[in-house]
Amino acid sequence: MSKSLVLAEKPSVAREIARVLGCRNANRSFIEGDRYVVTWALGHLIELKMPEEYDNKYKTWRLEDLPIIPDQMEIKPIKQTRGQFQAIQKLAKRQDLSELIIATDAGREGELVARWIIEKINWHKPIKRLWISSQTDKAIRTGFNQLKPAKDYDKLYHSAVCRSEADWLIGLNISRALTTKYNDSLSAGRVQTPTLSMILNREQAIQAFRPEPYWTLHIDLGDSLATWQRGDQSRITSLKEAEAIKTKIIGQDAIVQTLSVKTKHEKQPLPYDLTELQRDANRKFGFSAKKTLNVLQNLYEHYKIVTYPRTDSRYLTHDIASTMPERLKAISSAYGDVTRPILHRQNGKVLAAYVYNDAKVSDHHALIPTEEPVFMNDLSEDERQLYDMIVRRFLALFYPEYSFQSLRAELNVNGETFILKKSTQIEAGFKQLTASASEKGVANRTHLEKGQKLPIKNVRLDEKMTEPPARYSEADLLTKMEKYGLGTPATRADIIEKLLQAESIDRVSGHLRPTGKGKQLIDLVNQDLKSPELTAQWERQLEEIAKGHGNPKQFMENIRKQTIQLVREVKESEQSYKIQNLTGSKCPECGSPMKEVRDRDGGRVLVCINRECGFRKRKDPKLSNKRCPHCHKKMEMHHGKAGIYFQCRTCGIIEKADQTKKKADKRETRRLLNKLNSSSEPIGNSLADALKSAMDKNKD
Repeated sequence: MSKSLVLAEKPSVAREIARVLGCRNANRSFIEGDRYVVTWALGHLIELKMPEEYDNKYKTWRLEDLPIIPDQMEIKPIKQTRGQFQAIQKLAKRQDLSELIIATDAGREGELVARWIIEKINWHKPIKRLWISSQTDKAIRTGFNQLKPAKDYDKLYHSAVCRSEADWLIGLNISRALTTKYNDSLSAGRVQTPTLSMILNREQAIQAFRPEPYWTLHIDLGDSLATWQRGDQSRITSLKEAEAIKTKIIGQDAIVQTLSVKTKHEKQPLPYDLTELQRDANRKFGFSAKKTLNVLQNLYEHYKIVTYPRTDSRYLTHDIASTMPERLKAISSAYGDVTRPILHRQNGKVLAAYVYNDAKVSDHHALIPTEEPVFMNDLSEDERQLYDMIVRRFLALFYPEYSFQSLRAELNVNGETFILKKSTQIEAGFKQLTASASEKGVANRTHLEKGQKLPIKNVRLDEKMTEPPARYSEADLLTKMEKYGLGTPATRADIIEKLLQAESIDRVSGHLRPTGKGKQLIDLVNQDLKSPELTAQWERQLEEIAKGHGNPKQFMENIRKQTIQLVREVKESEQSYKIQNLTGSKCPECGSPMKEVRDRDGGRVLVCINRECGFRKRKDPKLSNKRCPHCHKKMEMHHGKAGIYFQCRTCGIIEKADQTKKKADKRETRRLLNKLNSSSEPIGNSLADALKSAMDKNKD
C-alpha cells in the first residue's frame, strides 16, 4: 500500500499532525503510520548560497569585488541542519511513497521552506498542499480531507523566491560595500534601512524642536468645563491677551448661543490581525513586537487555542459563522459569564455581521480563538494577558454597538466664545467587556436650551508649553511600517530586532532612538534606499506576484540594476565615518583598537576593528544551554552566594539551578514514559531501572 510523505515546518507541529493521522512509529527524523510518513524541517533547511560558494575569492571581503550578482541564484542545505535534510532526502527515495503533502506554515515563508527542500531532494511525484488556519485536531482532519494541488500556490512561491533573492542581492552587497569601505560592521537592507530612517527623522524633529509657552482658558459650569475658542484656535500665545480675556469674563454669565445634541453609535471593533495585536500589547503591557509574536506562536502551536498568528486580515470568511457556537463553548470555562448568555440568547450569532467579508481575507482570516478548550491555569502570565486581549476582541462581535449622546454647545461670555462638549453613554454595548467599574455607570444627561443662562462658578487660566513629538514606541513604529507597507506582519518584529542587534537603534524607557552608528549609517546610503515609498513599492510588487498579476523576472531584473547603482554610489562616496564604541583596549593579537559590541543575546563583547584579525573577547558571563521560559534565548550562568543560578539578559528572569535540575528530571521522566508507550517490545531491565530512578526523583 502506497503512503504519503507529509512535510511539516517544525517538529512540534509534525508530532501533532502525526498524532491526528494515527502515526505512532516514531523515528529520529520522522513518524510513520499505515497511510502517512510525517517528517519535518527545522525552520529553513535550505538557504541561498553565500558569495564564496560561487567563487572562493569572495571569502575575503573587498570593495573592488562588488557587486556580487550571480547569473543564477543557487541554493544549498544549511550546515547546522544538514542531518535532517539528509533524512528527508533518504525518505524521498522510498518506493512506497507516492505523493508529498506540504504541511509547512500556510504563508509565503512556509511555502519557501517546503519548495526549496522539494527542489533539493529531486522529488518528481505528485505534490499536494495542506492549508489550515489553526492547529486543532478538527482543523487538521478537515485540511487533510480538503488537500489542494500544490500548483495552486506556485505564484506564492515565486513571490517568496523574489523576496529572498532581492534581500540577498541588496542587503548583502550594500552591507559588504559599507563594511569594507568604512571598516566597521554596517548593515543595510531594503526594509531595515527605511525603518531606521523613519526613527532618525523623528529624532531630528525632536532635537530641532524649541518649546514655546501658551495659555488655555476654561470656565467651570459645575458639572462640566467649557474651553475658550476663537475660530479654530484654542491656544492663546500672549499672557497679556489671556489675562485681558479672563478679566473680561469674570462675573459674567455664559449664554447658550447654539446647541447640537446627537445620538451616535460606535461599531464593534474588528478582531485582531498580528500588527494590531503587537501594537496593543506594546501599549498595554510593554511587550516588544518580537515577544508578542513568540508568545502568540506558543498559543497557536503548543496550546492550539488561537488561529494562525501571522495574519494581515481583520475579517472572517462566511464559512466561519457556523463554528462560532463551538468556539464560544471552548472558552466558556474561563469566560462563562459572557459566553452563556450569548449562546442562550442568540445561539452564538454575531451582531457585528460586517466582520464576514471574504473579499478582505487573502491567505488567513483574523486572529480568533479556536474550538480547542482552554485551561487558563496552564498559561503563563504573558500568555494569559495576550489570550485575554484576543478573546475580548472576539467577544465584542457578539455585543451591540456602543451608543452615546453627543452634546456640543457654543457659549457666549461677554463677547468671547467658549465650547462645551459632553458625551453621555446610552447603551454600553461591547464596551461592557473593557470598561472600568467607574465607566460602567450611566451618567446623567446634560439638559440645555438655546438662550439659557449658565452661571460661571470659576475661571481657570492654565499655562502650558508646546511639546516635541514623542520618540516612537514599537506600537508607533509598527503603525508607520504598516502605513508604508514596510515588510509584512510576519517580518516586522524581526526588522526591529535586527536594528537593535546591529546597534543602529536602542530602547530607552520603552521608546526607540537612533544611535550614533545609526545616524551615520543613514548618511552613507542612497536616498532611495532609505525611502519608505520605494520599499513599499517593492512589497506591493511582491504581493502582485503572489496574486499572479506581477512578473517575477522583471522584478528581479530591476533589483539587479538597483544593486549595481547602490554599490556604485557607496564606492564613489566621499562621506566620512567614525567608528562608535571604541574602548581604550588594544587587540592582543594585532594591536588595533578594540570596540564594544553586543552579541545576539545582548552580551557585551570586545571586538578588534581590524576585520582581518577578527579577535573577540567576551565581557559578560558565559551563556549556558539553558533557555529562557519567556523569550527562549540562552541564559547567563552565574555563581552566587546561594549557588549557581541562571539569568536572561533580555527579560531579566532568574531561575535557580535546583529548579532547572528538577525540570530536567521531569523532562527525562516524560521522555522515558514516551519511549515506553511507543515501544511494542518488552521493556528491558535498563529502561525499567532508569524509569524507576526518574520517577523516584519526581515523586513529589
